[in-house]
Amino acid sequence: MFSKFAKNKSATFKSTPEKFDTIIGKNTAIQGRMLLLESIRIDGKVVGNVESSKEESITVVIGTSGEVQGDIVAHRVVVAGKVAGNIHAHDRVELHTDSLVQGDIKYGSIAIEHGAKVLGLLLQVGETSAPNLSDSDAQNAIRKAQQAIANGS
Repeated sequence: MFSKFAKNKSATFKSTPEKFDTIIGKNTAIQGRMLLLESIRIDGKVVGNVESSKEESITVVIGTSGEVQGDIVAHRVVVAGKVAGNIHAHDRVELHTDSLVQGDIKYGSIAIEHGAKVLGLLLQVGETSAPNLSDSDAQNAIRKAQQAIANGS
């Protein structure tokens, strides 16, 4: 019965050769808004938003010792550490075991390992609709889900 899951476990996360021109070490703390032109790996602490252009295929990786207190906007976001803020990934979000996200996540596709924690909303968005979503859209989605549960649907 469980052999099906064991086979698919390794297929969840695909290893991609990623080039990081910027690495924030675990003993480094940065305060302020970061505008990215290239992919970044954060093993230290960032207090402030981490942003990139939608046109750029930029990856933001939060390592196991990494922490971001602010919003993250990028093409792809991989979290193994902690994020206290919203995540908007135009393409993909990956949440690894023991990661913690305290905020809403907007994504094109998502992979969540067992043990990852999310304290917020998960909203799948398409490329054309992503910029138009707001908090009221999220609240409407919550109300529709609550009504469906109340109606037994």
